[in-house]
Amino acid sequence: MNFTDYLNALDLMPPQQPSLDFLCTLTERHIGRFTFNNLAVLLQEDISLECQAVLNKVVHRGVGGYCFEHNKLAYEALSYWGYKVRIVLARIINNNERAVPRTHRITLVEIEGKRYLVDVGFGANCPIAPIALDSQAIQSAGFEHYQIQQNTLGEFELWQQQEAGPFLLYRFDLAHYTDADCDMGHFYSHKNPAAVFVNNLVVSQKNATDTFVVTNQHLQHRTNAGTKSSLLESPQALYKALRQIFNLTIEQEVCEFLFAHYIAPRLTNTIERHG
Repeated sequence: MNFTDYLNALDLMPPQQPSLDFLCTLTERHIGRFTFNNLAVLLQEDISLECQAVLNKVVHRGVGGYCFEHNKLAYEALSYWGYKVRIVLARIINNNERAVPRTHRITLVEIEGKRYLVDVGFGANCPIAPIALDSQAIQSAGFEHYQIQQNTLGEFELWQQQEAGPFLLYRFDLAHYTDADCDMGHFYSHKNPAAVFVNNLVVSQKNATDTFVVTNQHLQHRTNAGTKSSLLESPQALYKALRQIFNLTIEQEVCEFLFAHYIAPRLTNTIERHG
């Protein structure tokens, strides 16, 4: 497997040896360069988790993807460069305690005896820097702040410090997971009729100072100063956002389909509620 094109897209040279500095740079640039989105899910496209297929989709075609693609790519590349990595699967909580399966793939990286959570595939709330697993201190990642906690069962939890208070993003353990486990989570995430990504349009991209996110009819721009929100009130508005903000090559007809199925019904309800 050759990761030269991946490095070129991130404007990076291959690391001479595993280092935290390179890991930090890779994490921030990956999230800043490639969009997180579930467009392929909503368009019912085949989504292969084979590494070459992921490389082609995310890097060569530049159409992004979701956690099982982004974190697969980062995991395989880091492993190729000599990093000590392991697959971790998490339950997405989003501050709403309920019974949910393990549908989020992340990577645990160990450098000089220290463990770091590396996640390049969690969308708008994804930390753009590795998070030290063995510290319960609040850690900065760009303009955002995160904290690792352990619950009474010994599970790890990733919390984000938001304006309204601490927000539980996801929960995970350190059991042994393989690509086979990822295949199960991936299948649920893009095929189960009840899955979040089967029923909602989600697109995001972020860097150290800005986060842009589309969630169905809502377009948000988040910065350290706060959040600005607007409504996507037409297929043309969606097309403009995906093309100009997220730099996605997408056809007008696709935007019309997405708008009709995932935005228009919610937009009507939003307008009616707010008069």
